[in-house]
Amino acid sequence: MGDTLTVLGLESSCDDTAAAVVRQRAGCPPEILSSVVRGQTALHAPFGGVVPEIAARAHAEKIDLCVEQALAAAGVGLGDLDAVAVTAGPGLIGGVLAGVMCAKGICAATGLPLVGVNHLAGHALTPRLTDGLDFPYLMLLASGGHCQFLSVAGVEDFTRLGGTIDDAPGEAFDKTAKLLGLPQPGGPEVERAAMAGDPGRFAFPRPLMDRPGCDMSFSGLKTALLRARDALIAEKGGITVQDRADLCAAFQAAVCDVLAGKAARAVAAAPGARALAVAGGVAANRVIRAALEQVAGDAGLRFVAPPLALCTDNAAMIAWAGLERFRLGARDGMDLIARPRWPLDETQPALIGAGKKGAKA
Repeated sequence: MGDTLTVLGLESSCDDTAAAVVRQRAGCPPEILSSVVRGQTALHAPFGGVVPEIAARAHAEKIDLCVEQALAAAGVGLGDLDAVAVTAGPGLIGGVLAGVMCAKGICAATGLPLVGVNHLAGHALTPRLTDGLDFPYLMLLASGGHCQFLSVAGVEDFTRLGGTIDDAPGEAFDKTAKLLGLPQPGGPEVERAAMAGDPGRFAFPRPLMDRPGCDMSFSGLKTALLRARDALIAEKGGITVQDRADLCAAFQAAVCDVLAGKAARAVAAAPGARALAVAGGVAANRVIRAALEQVAGDAGLRFVAPPLALCTDNAAMIAWAGLERFRLGARDGMDLIARPRWPLDETQPALIGAGKKGAKA
């Protein structure tokens, strides 16, 4: 293994098809040589959410083009790579399969090593890519499909301190947008509407804040918003633009309070952490970022939030996580499987999505 490692990463776990090239020279910070992301928002918009079959077909059609574009943008060829990293789960199985099979094809044709990556590890290790963060640190992974607090002690050493027992916050944002007639993806739309709203107009609950620990719940909060909306419709025959803004502001404030409150508990449960980091699509919400930064400051911890483009799904994080695993000697064979369920901390009981194939995350 040389002093310089160059890794191609592939990501296709949900509705973003992505490829990226990351390089690290010995003793130097890593470089993102290219990052290509093709979203599918227009394909899913008519259905108000991601349709797995449509997503899988789009991944199969676009992932090889993303690889070609990523290599060209990075100015490298397949012969310049040291390994190929790919998201092997968790995620929508059709999409994960598209990425895994593409990566296998590249490796079979070139002889390059294959490295399977847990999508959640990609998010959890992103602060090391962007900020050179040393272990151990505390990570809040908050996205459309996942939400959990992790103590990150190594490249493959994750301890889950708590997580959501039902809806992930990003999913709750999307459902809120749908209930209020806002476009998808819902997170940015709810945040935008909330800027003109009064967060104190509606008294929404802060679920599980009256219980110890770091577990969270957002399903009841979504139901409270639905009831408030229906009450307005029954009273006035509809909702105004201001009503919508106030509902969004109150909902966002409740999510923010829960995440910040539970983050403070997670900090107390991880006394050796050097920093509080946040990743995932919900980390793009500026109000939530500011609240988490305040929690870190109050605890005397460094706060790390990746650039917005690296908060949502991307392949640079997969290439980096693969590079870190590869440097430690990790290799996968052609028997690498696509996994719809793959928790980072397999010692903890399942929070959500448990079934015959095990815990989702």
